[in-house]
Amino acid sequence: MSVIKKLMMTAAGGAELLAIEDVFSTYLWTSAGSTSIPIVNGIDLANEGGMVWVKSRTNTEYHVVTDTERGKTKGIFPNLTNAQDTDATAYMGSFNEDGFNTGTGAPSGGTAGQNYASWTFRKAPRFFDVVTYTGNGVSGRAISHNLGSTPAVVIIKSTSSSQNWVVRHETQISDFGSGAYFVLNSNASGANDSTVFSTTSPTSTNFYVGNNITTNSNGVTYVAYLFANNNNNGGFGPTGDQDIIKCGGYTGNGTSSGPVINLGWEPQWILLKASQSSTDWNLFDSMRELTANGFRWLKANSSVAESSFLNWLKINSTGFQPIDDSAQVNASGIKYYYIAIRRGPMRQPTSGTEVFHPYATTNSTNGADGYDVNTGFVVDTQFVGVRDYTQGFRVFDRLRGVSTTNSSATTARLLPSSTAAQTNEAVSTREWDNTGYDVPELYSYGAASKMSFLSFRRAPGFFDVVAYNGNGVAGHTVSHNLGVEPEIIIVKDYNNTRNWIVGLQFGASTFNYGLLNSTQYIAASGYGSTTEFFAQPTSTSFSLGTSSETNNSIGKYVAYLFASVSGVSKIGSYTGNGSSQTIDCGFTSGARFVLIKRANTSGDWYVWDTARGIVTGNDPHLSLNTTAAEVTTNDTIDPASSGFIVNQVSATNVNVSSASYVYLAIA
Repeated sequence: MSVIKKLMMTAAGGAELLAIEDVFSTYLWTSAGSTSIPIVNGIDLANEGGMVWVKSRTNTEYHVVTDTERGKTKGIFPNLTNAQDTDATAYMGSFNEDGFNTGTGAPSGGTAGQNYASWTFRKAPRFFDVVTYTGNGVSGRAISHNLGSTPAVVIIKSTSSSQNWVVRHETQISDFGSGAYFVLNSNASGANDSTVFSTTSPTSTNFYVGNNITTNSNGVTYVAYLFANNNNNGGFGPTGDQDIIKCGGYTGNGTSSGPVINLGWEPQWILLKASQSSTDWNLFDSMRELTANGFRWLKANSSVAESSFLNWLKINSTGFQPIDDSAQVNASGIKYYYIAIRRGPMRQPTSGTEVFHPYATTNSTNGADGYDVNTGFVVDTQFVGVRDYTQGFRVFDRLRGVSTTNSSATTARLLPSSTAAQTNEAVSTREWDNTGYDVPELYSYGAASKMSFLSFRRAPGFFDVVAYNGNGVAGHTVSHNLGVEPEIIIVKDYNNTRNWIVGLQFGASTFNYGLLNSTQYIAASGYGSTTEFFAQPTSTSFSLGTSSETNNSIGKYVAYLFASVSGVSKIGSYTGNGSSQTIDCGFTSGARFVLIKRANTSGDWYVWDTARGIVTGNDPHLSLNTTAAEVTTNDTIDPASSGFIVNQVSATNVNVSSASYVYLAIA
């Protein structure tokens, strides 16, 4: 058990307070062929047990599932009826305390250079369990499990004979009858047969099978995968009162505005099947682009490679919604069934390096093709600045869509110096994965450009990203998952030409706002007015006025939310003294990122970071609101262990006597 987990033991019973990052992971990698690759995803399979599901994204290759109950050499195939296969090298190299090692042959090792995805499920009460058993042919047989709650979904496969994968989804029972089931390896509609799953409902200790050969033929061996449904009883997260998995259903309406599925949180993984025939088991995840505007898609019942980007379904901060009338997600009157898993992490960061990474390129480090940068975390948002050309910053985020493959992908780009709507930036080598990103081939102005990459991870208390549609109504409330009251909210209508609005210094009766794309001073506005924001934000939502900049009825918006975490980030203000002063952020090793804006009059949104240099001496800076090249000729800030030092120089004027300033600093 890790030190963090030991610290998370409850005082009362010593039970481990698990979070989603402890029990589930989507992990992407590029195969090295016959060389095993360590997949470090933080999931303890060696001690706790679980299941790993692998699929090639770029090849027509069958799915493969291994689990700790059957062992690393045993593979079964969700899109095939085949019995399990035994191979000492192909399926799994090892189950580890922090993930697994891939096999050295197809389909886990696979073809060198091909892209793969894996989904790891750890055994844990009220989340997931794996059970193996030998059939006895007795109808109504009870099989014990350790899920600790009533399973909402049970998936069974015969391991010793060639049979269908059968699925019992609790929500399906009311539609098809007590013997309802699906076939995972088929696009067939649901059926009702009490010999497959018994008509006896599962309990918190047992599930029941009939005497069908798919679930309980005498002498045949089986594996069962059990999924829980949390309904305000999950018991996860730092406070032990949060849910992480939902298994439910909805009825399609056949329009471009489908039913809104409220999970209570943003999903990172969805498995979805329609009740009707000729619809696939659609598998989505946020690592491969499950976004506010669409998704990439694999089919659990098919060996085909990953689809191109499709705009049939979108996610939001509390769930998901079909946005197309496709039969796969939203045919009129058709019932759909899903398993959805919560996005993480669920714990607040304890170090700035967990959530922020600066990187700068010089002419000598650039090349014609991309190369890997290891941030040590999944990047959710990135500000990319051009240092030596008048190009300014670009903003990318996973929620609006970024390339996760290196094959002719486009990435949704916003420009903080401009009012322009987002555009697609065709960058063939841009790729975001579990440990960082590729530096892309550097745009149309040449591979010799110097660049600044500022990467952020979403995490409770620190940073969140929300996408929403405006409605033009004062008081429109938008949910978020920051977990605390945001101190800075940056909003942009990414579908229309509008200003970037920055809400900050929220108070009991007033708040301040500015324009990120402008030098304009920070203005004050009272709550209740029909302007940018309407009410004091809370730990779960923020409210909007009727301004077209934040809440137009035709607008599609993205919001970036920041807050202060002790020792990690600090949002604050100070008054200039005309010379030099230390801004104490409560850090111990200084700030690695500093954003400063003069509040009482015009001034740039200046950015410094340690990758380009926060030193005693001249410090390179860029401005979010301009396309100006990097300035390297003044000593505006200096390092300080508690935060940073501001010096008054005429080039930036960040410490003018009696002037007011706002800042964001990250350790």
